[in-house]
Amino acid sequence: MRFAEIPGQEELKRHLVRAADAGRISHAQLFTGPSGRGGLALAVAYVQYLCCRHRHDGDSCGECPDCRQIAALAHPDLHLVFPVNKQGKKSGEAIVSDEFLPQFRALFAERNGCFSPQEWYDRLDLGKTLKGMISAREADGIIRKLSFKSFEADYKTVLVWLPETMNEEAANKILKILEEPWERTLFVLVSEQPDRLLPTILSRTQEVAVPRLGADFLEAEARRGGVTDAAQARNLARLACGDRLELEHLLSGSGDASRKEDFDLFCSLMRLSYNDRHLELIGWAEEAAQLSREQQRAFLRDAARLLRESFMLHAGIPQIGYLWGEELAFCTKFAPFVGTRNIEPLLAQIEEASAQIAQNGNPTIVFTHFALAVSKMIRHL
Repeated sequence: MRFAEIPGQEELKRHLVRAADAGRISHAQLFTGPSGRGGLALAVAYVQYLCCRHRHDGDSCGECPDCRQIAALAHPDLHLVFPVNKQGKKSGEAIVSDEFLPQFRALFAERNGCFSPQEWYDRLDLGKTLKGMISAREADGIIRKLSFKSFEADYKTVLVWLPETMNEEAANKILKILEEPWERTLFVLVSEQPDRLLPTILSRTQEVAVPRLGADFLEAEARRGGVTDAAQARNLARLACGDRLELEHLLSGSGDASRKEDFDLFCSLMRLSYNDRHLELIGWAEEAAQLSREQQRAFLRDAARLLRESFMLHAGIPQIGYLWGEELAFCTKFAPFVGTRNIEPLLAQIEEASAQIAQNGNPTIVFTHFALAVSKMIRHL
């Protein structure tokens, strides 16, 4: 994958090229940001640029054997690691990325390197209860692969997508490799939630923060997606918040149902909390626990967004808000109950619940505690 094939992020592309040309190549780099900003595609293009022997004009040639193999994620010196799992897994059975490389390559090609974790988990057919993870066995495989000499390229590269899904044992094994790397070995980590990584891993990587895509770029994308009205294109670009995948959902309406479900769940939680309906809040928690883990995390992200928007309305600055329709109507009425006294504790509860869900916590317990904690904060205003 060439940089030219990735839409947007022109300044970051130039930065990566300048650093590579100057020989400033850290042995471990961490691309951070939501998937919709293009971090995975940028990481692959960066590796391809480093390995291309005929790069020119700030990009890889795209024609040499190294370029073709890396673009297909099939280079012998590029080792891919990503979260995996499967239905019907036997007790003690080790699941590793290599078993699912064909599916990952297919999705990468179909989506031009830009897809969400949920899209990948849907491809694996994990259902509601299972989530992808990177196991200690995977880390053992990395150590074994890196012990061999490189086949063709100047670098042996390990690309880890979503390293935050590593369990503790895997993370500690990866840490040892990062502390004592082999010569001409490059680690590229692509993370949506770097705060979930071990601090010692963060300290040994060079962060490459993938910024939001520009509003002008997303507005042009909306027009290419069939939006003819200029005002509507601007609104969609603004609502996408710099995320290409979010813009796709807005254009297609594919996220409308889940967004409406999250909104209804949020409204129900706040109404029950305000009215101090503890028994019904327990029922609410059981309903939330029936969602898949990715859906639960998506709901918590939406809840944080709606609380922040309500606070903006409470503060009297609706002009910087991102609400419309039912969301705007509800949050306008709800805004008096979200102020300086409770907005930070409310968001802290959301972050704690999200972290517990990501760490495979029991969702019924997590959401029961979350709902009761929120209830105390809302009814005190």
